[in-house]
Amino acid sequence: MSDQPDETEPPNDLAYSADRDRGILTPSDREYLIGRKSDYTEHSKKQKRNRIRRRLRNAILDFTILFEHLEDRDRETVFNPDDDARDAYTRGITDMLAFLHLGTMGYYTPFKDMLAQGVNKAEQELAGSDYRMVTVDFNVDPVGRIDVDEVIDKLEFGDFEEITDEELRAFVRLLAESGDFSATSMRSEMKEQMSEFIERVDAATEQRDRRVEELND
Repeated sequence: MSDQPDETEPPNDLAYSADRDRGILTPSDREYLIGRKSDYTEHSKKQKRNRIRRRLRNAILDFTILFEHLEDRDRETVFNPDDDARDAYTRGITDMLAFLHLGTMGYYTPFKDMLAQGVNKAEQELAGSDYRMVTVDFNVDPVGRIDVDEVIDKLEFGDFEEITDEELRAFVRLLAESGDFSATSMRSEMKEQMSEFIERVDAATEQRDRRVEELND
């Protein structure tokens, strides 16, 4: 966090609501961090940051207690928000993971190792046994330069299975940022194509299931 709070107007959603109850941050902490209140002395800013850091460290330690002792019904209730708040909670969970990933860079245990251990512990809790073991794959692969001609050739000749995830993400991004592309104008056409696509997928699934039944007879 920088010494100066962000002076820009925050988004109008649940996370930034002035009426929201205290969480890790107190209402005063939020007012300071998002710049709604900036009349702090340098000494009071330092105290504010120290208190926030202490609460964050204690919140991290609290998750050991929450994981081991919070009843299932309480956890399930927390992760079952009202429909009108679902997007805000989804963003909060995403930002929590982003915060942990950013904060543990340089930490003596790599984030991917802690993530794998955490998923394994959750799976063992679900199974009620430490014999439940899973493999967790987590890689951060930057999207680099793609060969546009090569991707277009794959599209033109229907070689969709040869398009990599990296190429797909980059190509969609380039397409969306193109001045000639309009998502609104192609919406209805894409919906019609999607209906036909789903019909073909369903037909292929039915054909596959029939073949499996025939082979097993």
